[in-house]
Amino acid sequence: MFGMIAKIVGTITVFTAIVSFILSIAEQIRCRLCRRQKGTKYVSAAVAGAVPQGARRIAVITGASGGLGREYALQVDAAEKDIDEIWLIARKKEALDETAGMLKNHRALVLPMDLSLPNAALVLAERVREEHVRVGLLINCAGYGKIGTWKELTGADVRGMTDLNSRAAADITQELLPFMQAGDRVMEICSTAAFQPLGGFAVYGASKAYLLSYSRALRMELLPSGVCVTAVCPYWIRDTRFIPTAKQAEGNGRAVKNFAFSSKAVGIAKQSLRDSRWGFAVSTPGPFCTIHRIFSSFIPTEFLVYAWEVLRRI
Repeated sequence: MFGMIAKIVGTITVFTAIVSFILSIAEQIRCRLCRRQKGTKYVSAAVAGAVPQGARRIAVITGASGGLGREYALQVDAAEKDIDEIWLIARKKEALDETAGMLKNHRALVLPMDLSLPNAALVLAERVREEHVRVGLLINCAGYGKIGTWKELTGADVRGMTDLNSRAAADITQELLPFMQAGDRVMEICSTAAFQPLGGFAVYGASKAYLLSYSRALRMELLPSGVCVTAVCPYWIRDTRFIPTAKQAEGNGRAVKNFAFSSKAVGIAKQSLRDSRWGFAVSTPGPFCTIHRIFSSFIPTEFLVYAWEVLRRI
């Protein structure tokens, strides 16, 4: 009896894996065709037809004042030949000006803005409308995390992470989609933390799980339009402010004791942009986050939760 059940489960697993692989390849082909066929029948308004004929294509990058967001700006400047202008968004104008000064191939527009404010996305969309531009690439990179259990985090920490990591990213995407067309791309910067619940990092992980689920569903909604959505799920990044910021909660030294297998921002930005151009649904730019994604897809959540409780104390 057990052997028969195992055989049935194995057959179903293999069949669904094959179908999933075929569907993912078909999605990538669709995305790449839309990018290559600009100016032909594949180019049509994605949502509301708000893009004027011949509008210049811009890249909108949030969280561009430093860290991974700044690295995305540099990589877009170096590799995205179809982009005419790069819009840099974050709270600190001086840091944004510094990023803008590092760009060599594109004009930059600096937009100091607190994206956690409820009307930030509407203000940004109005600026896009006034400039009569097309959003060729949207990279939602703004976000932060704090390590600590519920006792060590404050209400402001919880609201801040959920507002910026989840709501703001969805708000901006929603408001800018009318200015996108077939062949344009959205990159939602999630995290490998989205793949499972994480004690001591619960709010951050949940906020990124929201963004991952949103990205995967939005990708399916936009598939007929030719706008491609990619969820980017990196592991720890060692050369940004993320880890120092994450460790700021009182008592968090007991929550996560090491940040082994961390990556550099330049590698994450390069690989995830390449994955976006190839039309991937999910980008795991690094070996550890790729392994995590694979294992979390078939290992029960209960086991993963307890495994994390051990690993974060080592």
